Amino acid sequence: MHAEGLLVSGGELKIKEMEVQCYLFVLLGSTLFVDKSRDRIRPVINLFLKDHLQLTDYAWGAGALAYLYRQLGVATRAGSKGLCGCLTLLQAWIYEYFPLFRPSQLPQSPDAPRASSWISPRLPGGDEARQRLARYRQLLDELSADDVTWTPYGRDGHTDIPRSLYTGPIRFSDIAEGYDPARCLRQFRYRQIIPRAMTVPHDQYRPASDSSYIVFWDPWVNQLWDNVAAHRLDLNFASRPCEHPSEIVEEYVDWFLIRSHPRITHPTDGVPQP
Repeated sequence: MHAEGLLVSGGELKIKEMEVQCYLFVLLGSTLFVDKSRDRIRPVINLFLKDHLQLTDYAWGAGALAYLYRQLGVATRAGSKGLCGCLTLLQAWIYEYFPLFRPSQLPQSPDAPRASSWISPRLPGGDEARQRLARYRQLLDELSADDVTWTPYGRDGHTDIPRSLYTGPIRFSDIAEGYDPARCLRQFRYRQIIPRAMTVPHDQYRPASDSSYIVFWDPWVNQLWDNVAAHRLDLNFASRPCEHPSEIVEEYVDWFLIRSHPRITHPTDGVPQP
């Protein structure tokens, strides 16, 4: 559109830049930052695409994770239907850590994207889908430490990617969500301890409806990501290496049960509770 004006002001190079910007706009809106509008895309994405020289300066992985965390929170609302965000990331994470739910996998070169190796399973419908859901819930309720692949990327993955030990809010545009690797030290093969209190939002509004899910953070949290060295989890200070992932401090289970839902299946559903 407006091709004549573009040719006068910038020529073919300007048109090529706009083509790239439009392609990235659609790509990001349909993969990393998916919403429920079907054929629409959040316009805020375009703010990050104006200068193509800065594209590699953004932490797209952290932004996609922050957006996914927010959508997981929205999905817990009673009035919510469906789930948004980068579900490819969520599915790949499940397959990597929980072998019980893995589909078949293709052999792949080390340089290829890990998520592309999984073969999408056939999705059942009707009674078969409901039976499968009930089976998955039962498997999750019976899950033990031995049923989890705690270090799918290698025992020293955090040394290769130091930012994986960052602790603090991660952001995408106006969305910020807390990130604390100390909540699961066993992914680094360290004994699980009771983590310290996380940085929490200044205020929040989370009604039953998913249309008014709002979280407010203090302005100073924006500075944490820019100083990762000062907000990086020190594993050796926090805990010690473990030989088996079931190693935890004695008080951890009591702390965890107060803050989590230990079972998915309700006791009245007729499934014996261990």
